[in-house]
Amino acid sequence: MEKYLRQLISIVFEDKKEIFTGFLIDYTEDWILIKNNPYDFIIDGYTILRNKNVKSISQDEDYEFTERVIKLKGLKTSAEEIIPLTNLQTILEFLAKKQGIFQIAKRSDKAVYLGKLLDVNEKEAIIDFLGPEGTFEGEMPFKLSKIRVIEFDTDYINSLKLVIEENRKV
Repeated sequence: MEKYLRQLISIVFEDKKEIFTGFLIDYTEDWILIKNNPYDFIIDGYTILRNKNVKSISQDEDYEFTERVIKLKGLKTSAEEIIPLTNLQTILEFLAKKQGIFQIAKRSDKAVYLGKLLDVNEKEAIIDFLGPEGTFEGEMPFKLSKIRVIEFDTDYINSLKLVIEENRKV
């Protein structure tokens, strides 16, 4: 994995249909941090992936050109600060403090859960679920062992943060 640091890669999982593409920022035995490249020459937030059931990590031939264009656009392909990828509890506590709102997903591609962290321990996390209209809808518990993907600082999440801020002013 070391050879892929700061490079554009695709990660395919054995048990997920979705392919994750982005710049490899950091990794540990258990976690992978990428800066998202959802399509074309766009950078949109970060994804932390559980390093489990990885089928392949690759670089497409077109990636060199994509990397070049993204860098010419002046888009940053690194993280603003070090994110501790030691364990899930530490990751969630860090994101709660620095980002406030983040999105988590389990193995299934059917649903993602956006919210802010209310509590976390060695076994579970409880978030205040954020609905698509930017309102908090109540507590939702997750077993840490089931969380596979965490996203933050995306345009969607940051847009909902703006709605939340505006609602507080009213």
